[in-house]
Amino acid sequence: MAVTARTAGEITKKVINKEGLFILDVRNQDAFEDWKIEGENVQYLNIPYFDLLDGVEEIMEQLPKDQEILVACAKEGSSIMIAEMLDEKGVPASYLAGGMKAWSEHLEPVKVGEVKGGGEVYQFVRIGKGCLSYMIISNGEAAVVDATRMTDVFLDFAKEQNATIKHVFDTHLHADHISGGRKLAAAVNGTYWLPPKDAGEVIFEYEALEEGKDVQIGNTTIVIQPLYSPGHTIGSTSFIVDDHYLLSGDILFIDSIGRPDLAGLAEDWVNDLRESLYKRYKQLSDDLVVLPAHFMIMEELNDDGSVSEILGTLYAENHGLNIEDEVEFRQLVTGNLPPQPNAYQEIRRMNMGIIMPDEETQREMEIGPNRCAVR
Repeated sequence: MAVTARTAGEITKKVINKEGLFILDVRNQDAFEDWKIEGENVQYLNIPYFDLLDGVEEIMEQLPKDQEILVACAKEGSSIMIAEMLDEKGVPASYLAGGMKAWSEHLEPVKVGEVKGGGEVYQFVRIGKGCLSYMIISNGEAAVVDATRMTDVFLDFAKEQNATIKHVFDTHLHADHISGGRKLAAAVNGTYWLPPKDAGEVIFEYEALEEGKDVQIGNTTIVIQPLYSPGHTIGSTSFIVDDHYLLSGDILFIDSIGRPDLAGLAEDWVNDLRESLYKRYKQLSDDLVVLPAHFMIMEELNDDGSVSEILGTLYAENHGLNIEDEVEFRQLVTGNLPPQPNAYQEIRRMNMGIIMPDEETQREMEIGPNRCAVR
């Protein structure tokens, strides 16, 4: 029996549906411990590829007897070889097509709601990276928020929905992943928006995203209302869509809050972060549906694979929103910062337009988890 290639999309659906999955990850231990496929019913065995070159006999007892083994590696080549070895031993085996690079790039569109007068809000879940992008569609027009560099996904989806992308927004200058905002806007001859306070070093033209600049999408009353909310970056901007959805960027997550140090200014920006979360957001309706730009752990996913929560619920349950003492808040934020995202300085420079690496280098720059939240 030949081994089967499993796409990142197939594995994403298994993770979302909480199906049993056993993964033999043949990357080096440090790569595995830094970042892997996760899920409620996912089991792992990490054995580096080089330890299996002489055969898989020694690991047979560590493998389940009653389910398929998914072999994963960085690019797919090593996993095909190991999967074939398992197949020769009578073990049902498959491999992750495209490897962990493909897992990092897969986007799963999920409908998260509707807008008044007809239209929808879609969330694009980049499950292997924890990034979340959005498309708002109304009367044949669309806006995209926090697009990834895999812009074909948005172009193809808009075409399927018979919608034309008119506006592309970045909530802030990203440091953990490469923005596809400018590329996408250019492809559709649309408008690219960026907060000007984050754009001091950019070398391209953009439309300044500022409070007071509502953007109409379609012929209905849907309005994207920018809300200046610094803290993760000095220019961070949230969106209120249709008086119902709050796209919070990297300011507020489901289980945490945004980190303020990716430009090396944690001590300076922590007060802005508190101001945004404890005053500006506090003035908003508790009934708003919060749609963040990232998730940190798989437990933040809803049953349908989406990531969202009511703002009032977050004020009741998110620890980062319930620290009355300002000194304690400062200590929490500045004292619990995870490691910097991989290649984050280069990613920031690329998002400024200063450097333009080739496609393979861009892939390498993004490999690994997002680290945009306070622990």
